[in-house]
Amino acid sequence: MDSGVLAYIHSHFLALVIVLQLAAIPQAYDNVTVGLALFATDDNSTWTSQSGDFAFGFRRLPGEADQFLLAIWYAKLPEQTIVWSANRDYQAERESKVELTTTGNLVLSAPSGMELWKSNNTENPGVLHGAMLDTGNFVITNRDSSIIWDSFNEPTDTILPTQVFSVGNNLFSSMSENNYKQGKFQLRFTPINVSNGNMSYSSYNLTLNQVDVYTKNPYGAYYTSPDVSELRLDESGYLHIWNSRSHNTSNLTMSKGIVMRPDSNYYKATLDFDGIFRVYAHPKNVSTGNGRWYEIWYVPENICLSIYDSFGGGPCGYNSICKLGPLGKPDCQCAPGFSLLDVNNRYSGCKQDDVSSMHECNETGSVIAEDRFEFIEMESADWPLTAYEMLQPTTEHECKKSCLRDCYCTVAIFQDPKYTNGRGKCWKKRLPLSNGRFGNSSVERKALFKKLKLKPNRSSQHPKNPNPGGRQQNQVIVILAVLLGTSVLLNFLSLTSISLVGFCLGQGKLPNFYRTLNIRDPEINLHSFAYKDLQEATNGFKEELGRGSFGTVYKGVVMVSGYSKHVAVKRLDKLVREGEREFKTEMTVIGQTHHKNLVRLLGYCDEGEHRLLVYEFMYNGSLSSFLFGVIRPNWQPRMQIASGIARGLMYLHEECSTQIIHCDIKPQNILLDDSFTAKISDFGLAKLLMSQQTRTLTGIRGTKGYVAPEWFRNIAVTVKVDVYSFGVMLLEIICCRRCVEIEMERAAILIEWAYECYSKGEVERLVENDEEALSDLKKVEKLVTVAIWCVQDLPLLRPSMREVSNMIEGIIEVSAPPCPFLYCSMSGSDFQSS
Repeated sequence: MDSGVLAYIHSHFLALVIVLQLAAIPQAYDNVTVGLALFATDDNSTWTSQSGDFAFGFRRLPGEADQFLLAIWYAKLPEQTIVWSANRDYQAERESKVELTTTGNLVLSAPSGMELWKSNNTENPGVLHGAMLDTGNFVITNRDSSIIWDSFNEPTDTILPTQVFSVGNNLFSSMSENNYKQGKFQLRFTPINVSNGNMSYSSYNLTLNQVDVYTKNPYGAYYTSPDVSELRLDESGYLHIWNSRSHNTSNLTMSKGIVMRPDSNYYKATLDFDGIFRVYAHPKNVSTGNGRWYEIWYVPENICLSIYDSFGGGPCGYNSICKLGPLGKPDCQCAPGFSLLDVNNRYSGCKQDDVSSMHECNETGSVIAEDRFEFIEMESADWPLTAYEMLQPTTEHECKKSCLRDCYCTVAIFQDPKYTNGRGKCWKKRLPLSNGRFGNSSVERKALFKKLKLKPNRSSQHPKNPNPGGRQQNQVIVILAVLLGTSVLLNFLSLTSISLVGFCLGQGKLPNFYRTLNIRDPEINLHSFAYKDLQEATNGFKEELGRGSFGTVYKGVVMVSGYSKHVAVKRLDKLVREGEREFKTEMTVIGQTHHKNLVRLLGYCDEGEHRLLVYEFMYNGSLSSFLFGVIRPNWQPRMQIASGIARGLMYLHEECSTQIIHCDIKPQNILLDDSFTAKISDFGLAKLLMSQQTRTLTGIRGTKGYVAPEWFRNIAVTVKVDVYSFGVMLLEIICCRRCVEIEMERAAILIEWAYECYSKGEVERLVENDEEALSDLKKVEKLVTVAIWCVQDLPLLRPSMREVSNMIEGIIEVSAPPCPFLYCSMSGSDFQSS
């Protein structure tokens, strides 16, 4: 069949597909009219195709009670397989909404009203309907019945039958089996120049490649189908590639000799999280067959060997080894001396078990104590293209010795001389190891892993006896005598120590040396201190570090494993009776929190009327002293601090086993460690305060300080009070000004002044005389916008801390906020300055 006939068939086939889709539209249009909306709840309301095969709506994420994905899925299958999603990288919280608007867009918005996603079509006021088609395609049409947007043109990781995947489209894998976020593999078309004799032309290759998950930059291709313009999965499950220039088409799956049954099977093609592109089938009648998705075709044949690149971690992640498993699936293993980075995800890569051992080096980069290490051998393992040094010719002994002495060498790959013309090769590699695999046995290589010995060999620390014959017996006698004498001495000292401690306990005078962190409460994983211990540790509560709503903080010193450690001891004041009873319950909650941006609680005292908390000591003090000192701090550290606080609050609100509302977010309660990492303190204590205290935390009653307006309206307190306080504090971080400045003639309330500057397009006034901030004015404007969203008077309009964190880090776009003050709407004006 000539190329002209093929072109004719192809063009008419595409026309037929479009006609069939459009023919189905009127029957399904009753589902979605302009103004209809779905909400992220547990009632599973959806827009369903006429046959019921596909559904469009919100799907709750596995293991997440309040996080939802806006998706399309197979509705009749028990597993309800997702085939498309709109917001895979920034999930929607409960009560989020998707609506078909009068401008012809699907708009996904958070409960606060902030836009999370929008269908990418130009505004079209002539929109007629939206429809979930039986093909799995969601379409929006205008009044002349032409499609103005469809989900098929914005695929995620899956291609469905009749869907045309062409130049400009991309598939991105998911992060893992249960994590729908965008992963590290991509299917795309890459432009090429083709030379054929005297002719040259531009074309495209269909390629699979790794990508950097942060920058989205592609790495080298590990699978290529040359000279391709389109990829299409037909209704019979066959995967076709098409070249628009030569009009050639070929069936990729036909070579497998598989008999397709379109009447009894569903089909899909998916770029899976492990980097393999697979075509799947699933019985439509789940009571027959195997009742699950099964593979009928995949590329590449061996992904472990196909990825031959210096970059990226491969299907198994860094410091791992990939071995081909059944049906082309990678079987991931960790190298000797390494363990899984995430025990629940075997594809996450591996971490070194003992990192301290690799840092004992001198100034020349040589290992100080070679005798502490040994080698573990692994046949045929390799990490190609990542060596920093090669030795040739060499022997296995020389290869090991070189790696042993080299502080940077983690593994050496040795190739036997019989495979290299009598010249042995040794490649030395440092961490991280990338794209590991078991290599080709015909070119034998051996991996030599350097690791700490289980028990250090101390024999090399003493010179060997050159003439052991006549002296051996005398040495044994001397050694036995020394051991016997030492044993007697140690027993005497032990008895003496026990007697001394017993005497001191009887007199109530145990020395400070013994007052260590040696009593751990097994229920809450915290140390339980006696009040007298903390009184002595703080020298009678002598050095005061600060006062706050929850009590007074003192500097102290305790002993940990024989070493002195500075701590901050907080003495809580004025607990209500119920708070006293719940004190240990709250300690249980606080003791289970672990996050980089939270101050670590080391222990507590619950003795009589005394309630004290022992925290790690923060050497750089509070954010308040950092921001409002004589010298203005640099812009970038301030941005890192803001981002860290947002992540810490998100953890308290959404990721703790028990949700924690702080209720007193302000710069005095943000502490900085020795590397200026922001850490939130006093979290989890609000329940222990007297009720009248919780409504006057800042001491700025009646003003727009850190306190959310609902404190004064008898509205139920939610996590949104922390969002409000964070917004105020974010403005302070941006401007290096306090939220209330008594001495200022105008703009005494910072949030009012900030909104005035924002509404007039003059945000540079907020950072005047700050050259670093002025050079990053787009960032300033974005952060001010985020802050204004946070300080909305109505809690419902404020974003969640997850949304705030994502906006700060650029994961989601920041839309224009409304006026934050209720009196704006009451006055009918956008803003009236004070």
